[in-house]
Amino acid sequence: SVDGAAVYAANCASCHQANGLGLAGAFPPVAGHAAELVAEQGRDYLPLLLMYGLQGQIVVQGASYNGVMPAWSALSDDELAAVTNHMLETWDASALPDDHTSYAAAEFAAVRGQDLTAADILERRNP
Repeated sequence: SVDGAAVYAANCASCHQANGLGLAGAFPPVAGHAAELVAEQGRDYLPLLLMYGLQGQIVVQGASYNGVMPAWSALSDDELAAVTNHMLETWDASALPDDHTSYAAAEFAAVRGQDLTAADILERRNP
């Protein structure tokens, strides 16, 4: 199986930091925020976010960010599921609903190839 912590360290930590807390004003936290996104945006939002990236103005925990997160579609569906589960289960486990189940690679495969852009993902987030 794929090690989600290793995928995070190799691809995400340079911006979101090893502890998931981000860098104030530059990169938003994923720790303490990923579960909020699932609750607010729906289960398919994180797969869409990782697959297509995000560009533009967002507010996370009261702080404004205006940057670019690249699309991570070059990673395999297994890697994307593993890193998503790592973030949720390492930092946000207590915020997940009791009926939460780990993400499966198939959930990433299902959103692959939809020809969406980082701007489309912003629009979904901030309608």
